[in-house]
Amino acid sequence: MAAGAPGRHRLTGSLPGIAAGGPMSTQTRTDERRAPAKSFQDLLVWQKAHAFVLQVYRLTDGFPRHELFGLTAQLRRAAVSIPANIAEGFRKRGRPDKVRFLNVAQGSVEECRYYLILCRDLQYGDPEEARGLLQETSRLLERYAAAVLRG
Repeated sequence: MAAGAPGRHRLTGSLPGIAAGGPMSTQTRTDERRAPAKSFQDLLVWQKAHAFVLQVYRLTDGFPRHELFGLTAQLRRAAVSIPANIAEGFRKRGRPDKVRFLNVAQGSVEECRYYLILCRDLQYGDPEEARGLLQETSRLLERYAAAVLRG
C-alpha cells in the first residue's frame, strides 16, 4: 500500500487527531502523506510517552530518599512500561497481538495517573507537567489502539 493511502495508519502523522496538523500537533496537514513508520521511534505516541518517562525521572529525582524503593521505583517502572509496550507491540504482526501490548500500555497509563495523584497528595513535588504529558500520551494511545482495531 502506498504511503498516505487510505487504511494505512501510523502514529507519526496519518491518524485524524493524531496526525500532523491534528489538534495535538504543530505540523502542517501536508505531513499526513509521509511514509508509514519504519521504527517505533517514528510513532508520535511513543515520542510523547518517552517524554513522559523523562519528566517522571526528573520529578522523582526530588522524592525523599526513603521512597527510593517505594513510590519512586513504582512510578518509574509504570512510566517506562508505557513506551516499552508501544515499542514491543509495533513489530507484532497480528492485530490481536498489537492491541494486547497497547492495552498493557493503557493499563500503565492509569497506574501512573494514580501515582501522580499520590505524589501531589504527599507533596513530593509538582506533578502537573508530568500529568499533562500523560494526558496527551493517553489520548494518542486511545486513538492509535482504535485505529489498529479498525485495521
